[in-house]
Amino acid sequence: MKLVIQRVSEASVAIDGETKGQIGRGFMVLIGVGQEDTKETADKYIKKMIALRIFEDENGKTNLSLKDVDGQLLLISQFTLYANCKKGNRPSFIEAGAPDQAEALYEYIVEECKKAVPIVETGEFGADMKVSLTNDGPFTVILDESIL
Repeated sequence: MKLVIQRVSEASVAIDGETKGQIGRGFMVLIGVGQEDTKETADKYIKKMIALRIFEDENGKTNLSLKDVDGQLLLISQFTLYANCKKGNRPSFIEAGAPDQAEALYEYIVEECKKAVPIVETGEFGADMKVSLTNDGPFTVILDESIL
């Protein structure tokens, strides 16, 4: 699994010109599911993401979590996080999870996040999406197998 977490002041996702999801302060998260990922893997990533202390406190230190700032989540599926560009110039995506498996885990992540975060918005699995955001900082964190 790979998560690209961007601290945002606002973010939205549109499909066919219509806004599907929109948040204020929080995280816009790109989610890539790999072949070996399970619900147990997802649980570890969710726990780490929700607990990340990357919002500034009153002293300007990154010391506050999503919950501490009443942050929101925009969760976007993105299999291209598994692009392998080692050979040639056309990326290979063979390490990405199969669509059925990836969609099920993406939906699982969304539902689990809703248990911990009051506002969780999403894109649409497999859709052509246009994502807009204002990265606050900028501040971007990548969670992958090297982190957990």
